Amino acid sequence: MDVFAIPIFLIVFFIGASIGSFLNVVIYRLPAGLSLIYPPSRCPVCLTRLRKRENIPVLGWLRLQGKCGHCKSKISPRYPIVEAVTGLLFVLVFAGFQLSLQTLGYWAFISWLLALSMIDLDTMTLPNPLTQSGLVLGLVFQAIVGFSTGGVTGAIQQFMTGVLGAVVGLWLLDAIAFVASMLIGQQAMGAGDSKLMAMMGAWLGWKLLILAGFLGCVTGAIVGVCAIGFGKLARRQAMPFGPFLALGAGVSLFWGETWLSNYLQLFHL
Repeated sequence: MDVFAIPIFLIVFFIGASIGSFLNVVIYRLPAGLSLIYPPSRCPVCLTRLRKRENIPVLGWLRLQGKCGHCKSKISPRYPIVEAVTGLLFVLVFAGFQLSLQTLGYWAFISWLLALSMIDLDTMTLPNPLTQSGLVLGLVFQAIVGFSTGGVTGAIQQFMTGVLGAVVGLWLLDAIAFVASMLIGQQAMGAGDSKLMAMMGAWLGWKLLILAGFLGCVTGAIVGVCAIGFGKLARRQAMPFGPFLALGAGVSLFWGETWLSNYLQLFHL
């Protein structure tokens, strides 16, 4: 890697970590029905507003040694982890797509995926405001990318690609959930999972969506079986599926085109 690119990647990482800091607010406040803007960031125990130097992504937590600077209560390490992961994902997107419309769009996409995944882990829900806004933003993204390459015609074509992906995502997961529910005799997936798949389809298109759904289902099944085997999960106990779909979407975003191309060449399709 060019040594001169290091400062650029550090800047991108800091931008991503800053977005990750806001995602922590969304993850905590949105399910609780709280304002995302007011009050400003504060200690969840003593409610003291954080000073600017304490609110620096990742570094603020390290500087405070994981404790509130006022009441000394422990601050969960999940906050800097989310910030750092977001920063690293931003760097990965930038490395793959450089400075482009795709980079800006996919930064938003992975931010939505990360927020939805963490909320699903915490509450076993996928809030409609996030899945619906993510779907709309995905369709807008498709139209803008299409317009930048093919004018009005390109915008319409790309927009319809997103619409088709969203419809396939909604129908595909509903079909999988129906079959799985018949097999196990109880509800297999929530309605939020289908909406998440529709959102993913709007961003990825139907081809990459199918790959993302396949990877999500396989990963979720493996983790579920292992969790049951190790006694961490009861046989009929529900588990959040959103994080696995999001993982499949992320993998498909970065490597899906290459994998699909190699697959088609392998079978001479």
